[in-house]
Amino acid sequence: MKIIDTFSAFPEELSLDLLRQYYAKYPQIFNTYFLYHCKDTDERLNKAIEKYADDWESIEKVHHSIKDLIEEVVGHYKEKYQIEFPVSVNLIIGAYGSNAYTHREIIPDLTFAMERLSFEENPLRVIIAHEFGHAAHNIISDAHQIEWKNIQWTHPFITLLQEGAATHFSRQIIPDLKESIYFSYDNEGDEWLGFAKANREKIIRCFANDIDNGKTSIEIFKEWFSINGGVTFGYSRLAYFIADCFFQYSIKQTSELDTLLLWKNERYFEVIDEWLKSYKIAEN
Repeated sequence: MKIIDTFSAFPEELSLDLLRQYYAKYPQIFNTYFLYHCKDTDERLNKAIEKYADDWESIEKVHHSIKDLIEEVVGHYKEKYQIEFPVSVNLIIGAYGSNAYTHREIIPDLTFAMERLSFEENPLRVIIAHEFGHAAHNIISDAHQIEWKNIQWTHPFITLLQEGAATHFSRQIIPDLKESIYFSYDNEGDEWLGFAKANREKIIRCFANDIDNGKTSIEIFKEWFSINGGVTFGYSRLAYFIADCFFQYSIKQTSELDTLLLWKNERYFEVIDEWLKSYKIAEN
């Protein structure tokens, strides 16, 4: 594992030109960031410049601890799952887009945007464990000869399994924390999780209806997975809760490994569709 820390290259004096010079020092990292995870507009960057001053103390605290926490999390993965990560881990100061993500690769590199992360150590540990969980899921699947060319990467059922796996891994690697942290990656998620638990059946039925009614993958992703969604219930990212419900259900029915490898199963879409439909049947 190689950690690429861009913190020292971030300009002390802020302007659009100096920000773009910072991005140009790491073209591969920031080309991906602005392609998939943040709008690259002068308006967006100017708004970011206005926010950095208020957030700078938090950014410094994140930077101070994140490398040690990454090493700690990776050590836990090696101890519990015998996994090593032959990846690059990028530490950036972005423009308030995604907080963290794995790259679109089979064995993916990871990027953490420090301006979007909590400086509190337990939430920070959890989001690190979550993102490394995505990489671990792929590494384990690759070791079990999955046919990657068969994966329908943009289908919501694939994203559900990925997020269910990453949430599960984060609990295994950083156990015994307040439950909402595993979904919110901060200490402010109790209301969200309380709503999700109280309305579990209704939420899952509504998600299933959107799938059955032919909404596109883009529409499903925005409403159910994106922080910019949540029109239906007033809470965004509820698919992360659905993903965890399904993943834990499947573990009880089979095993952890079988659940991780479900996307290798030709019947995977049928399995998850049957689970979703069980909530629609219960309604009737």
